[in-house]
Amino acid sequence: MIQLFDSSSPRADTLLYKICMIIARLGLAYLFFTQLWWKLPPQFGCTNDFAFPQPAAENHWTGNGSGGLCYWMGIESIYAPQYRQVLVSDMRPAGLPKIGLNIAPIAKANALLLDNILIPNIGFFGWVIWLAEFWIVLSMLLGLFSRLGALVSIGVVGQLWVSLANIPRPFEWEWAYGAILLLSVALLGAAAGRFMGVDGWLRPRFAKPAAEGRLWARVALLLS
Repeated sequence: MIQLFDSSSPRADTLLYKICMIIARLGLAYLFFTQLWWKLPPQFGCTNDFAFPQPAAENHWTGNGSGGLCYWMGIESIYAPQYRQVLVSDMRPAGLPKIGLNIAPIAKANALLLDNILIPNIGFFGWVIWLAEFWIVLSMLLGLFSRLGALVSIGVVGQLWVSLANIPRPFEWEWAYGAILLLSVALLGAAAGRFMGVDGWLRPRFAKPAAEGRLWARVALLLS
């Protein structure tokens, strides 16, 4: 028993790695679980007949009684044209410059997608967004195709990071999104569903058809 937790023991390292990945996987599942309820279909939390906020003045808007997914998609669109930095490190207290990355060009491209496709078709894309997040919950909770779940999480959170990181009102701290994004990247690489997850049971069953050249089995192995 002492040898099991010896820091120099490969077995102890493996055990610690698995425990940490299970905790991280379940933590990401619960995080997305908490976010399912304010945008429930078919209304997606939208109020006032699917109203969206409209720009009124710099860093201000007319709410139009909007709520839920409509509110946040409208906020994303309003801030898209503005200069905005991410990966900010303000070193001025030490006599050094403030550094950061201007993502306005990426945010503007994202706004084209929002304004021309997602917002006009909220009745359809609201389902896409909600089901994507619901899939992340299932994937991480069950350890089912966990790499696919992590990829979807990277896509969802990456879009939010581009749209909302460091907007001034309401202020959205960029690392609230950045930390989730990095966690998703780590879980993608770790394939955490292989430890106390369905992936650990499925992968041996995919191995033979994959060795026989079956494309679906190779894809399944890659995503699990």
